[in-house]
Amino acid sequence: MRDLLKYSTKALTTLAFALMVVACQTTPTSYIKNVASGGALGTSYSITFLSSNELNMDTEIDSVFVVINNSMSTYLASSDISRINRGDSTVEVDDLFRDVFVLAEKVYKETNGYFDPTVGSLVNAWGFGPGVAIHMDSTQVDSLLQITGFNKVELLDNGRIVKKDPRIYLDFNAIAKGYAIDQIAKLMEVSHIENYLIEVGGEIVAKGTNKIKQKPWVVGIDDPQIEQGRRLKITLQLKDKAMASSGNYRKYRIDSLTGEKYVHTIDPKTGYTKNGKILATSVISNTCAEADAYATAFMAMSLEQSKEIIKNNRDLEVYIIYLTNENTVAEYMTGGFKKLILP
Repeated sequence: MRDLLKYSTKALTTLAFALMVVACQTTPTSYIKNVASGGALGTSYSITFLSSNELNMDTEIDSVFVVINNSMSTYLASSDISRINRGDSTVEVDDLFRDVFVLAEKVYKETNGYFDPTVGSLVNAWGFGPGVAIHMDSTQVDSLLQITGFNKVELLDNGRIVKKDPRIYLDFNAIAKGYAIDQIAKLMEVSHIENYLIEVGGEIVAKGTNKIKQKPWVVGIDDPQIEQGRRLKITLQLKDKAMASSGNYRKYRIDSLTGEKYVHTIDPKTGYTKNGKILATSVISNTCAEADAYATAFMAMSLEQSKEIIKNNRDLEVYIIYLTNENTVAEYMTGGFKKLILP
């Protein structure tokens, strides 16, 4: 894996171009199922792709994860984002970082700041990031809110990041995983692979259909009320779309002294963990990065706030599981999402 760290964005682009040249072929009449799986980005991945012959794309897939990590992993000390967080103003970010920054800025504005990549300091302080968790009280929260706000960060034309306060901590984990999946999808496209299902830590991109079974790709959404083990809440068919889900049912911590439960969703408006009415969100969109970002934002927003965003964005199909005022479980879903659900 150390050798893979030598990959650069330029190398990945060259690799993709080479694949495009050698992989050009007519549509196959029969298909072979190829599977790639492993661990990356702090989670597991499973990729199924169909072709006319056996293909091993492990090296190419690993190189995508390596490039993403080198650019945006807060868990990698040498990454661009880690260096920026330490105050290195000489870093000139790559095109991948630019893409994520621009999309994050768009979603930040559209959600009125509920999607905010500068909550990194709060994420660390509450014990959900690579930083050291601290005892949080109103004074600590108020202090960290002073260095929170994506409007306090600017990307210059030369690729350098300017922060209004050097203590601002960037964290793209709520969008970078989806973006990585989109990059793997592009790798499939330039390899002329037209039917594939990519899953990384529950985030998904599906293209074409399962030609071997002559069926659509079928994916599931976990029941958020099951904390131990897994049970699917619904299954649906997905084609030429991406889906990302978020929920507090697995990512939480229990304070060893007080026994209090803290969920991983941070409300960027208050600075506190969000023990709210929203149990889980799933978003279908054209890209997984976009779906990832909105699924995160909808966890922090009220249902009515989310509905307003959804109404103004026709690219989104959404499923939200929430608690009513009577603490009963209820569901909201858009019409387009409902059409994809399997009986």
